[in-house]
Amino acid sequence: MSLAGAAAKPGRFFGVYLLYCLNPRHRGRVYVGFTVNPTRRVRQHNGGRKKGGAWRTSGRGPWEMVLIVHGFPSAVAALRFEWAWQHPHASRRLGHVGRRQRGEAAFAFHLRVLAHMLRAPPWARLPLTLRWLRPDFCQDLCPPPPPHVPLAFGPPPPGISRRGPGAASQPEKNHEAVSHCVLCTCAIQDEEGPLCCPHPGCALSAHMICLAEEFLREEPGQLLPLEGQCPGCKNLVLWGDLIWLSQMGAEEEEDDSELEEEHWTDMLEI
Repeated sequence: MSLAGAAAKPGRFFGVYLLYCLNPRHRGRVYVGFTVNPTRRVRQHNGGRKKGGAWRTSGRGPWEMVLIVHGFPSAVAALRFEWAWQHPHASRRLGHVGRRQRGEAAFAFHLRVLAHMLRAPPWARLPLTLRWLRPDFCQDLCPPPPPHVPLAFGPPPPGISRRGPGAASQPEKNHEAVSHCVLCTCAIQDEEGPLCCPHPGCALSAHMICLAEEFLREEPGQLLPLEGQCPGCKNLVLWGDLIWLSQMGAEEEEDDSELEEEHWTDMLEI
């Protein structure tokens, strides 16, 4: 995995969600899935197999999408997360997670697994967001998510892959006016433009590789930064926010497929 690869498919939304069954006959059942369109996907689940839903949810609705984890750099990364969440005891990354206890509700068990996943590699270093679509279902995770994983509420804004605190209110930077990296002083010729600080008034522009190396001085054994001090304004910034801001003007790819079919995850063990 390269640093450039961490910013693959700009602007795309890749999420892994948790459904909760509201049907009195099946109340309490849960389902984990992958989606690029949460609104459409929950509609498919409630519409049954003929509408594109999964066979495990068909005929058991209504289902409610109560939370979603998003910010994955690619569909494959999200699908691997989905598979591990569905099969925690088959994942070599989650051997330390205890099995479901007697009397433990399925919802509580899946939250417990999620809590450990967000702290386990490789997911612990991704710029993810934990979003509660139904705040009344919200519960504290134990252990809590890493500091760089924000907690959000309500439906995700359309067309995003990641929004950090304060990023939504920032104006789009004019990349054409910037021609040199503040760290290496070389011309910036990246196709996606420079990385720019989201803090108002900061004129930082830098190559992705240069800024990553600057942030990783405190973690020389890592490939992907989590956060760092902006060389311009000296404020703390999240790596995921910098990547998201650099992709704001990118054109989204048109994709009508959902990739939720379960056979996709059979080859994605992690």
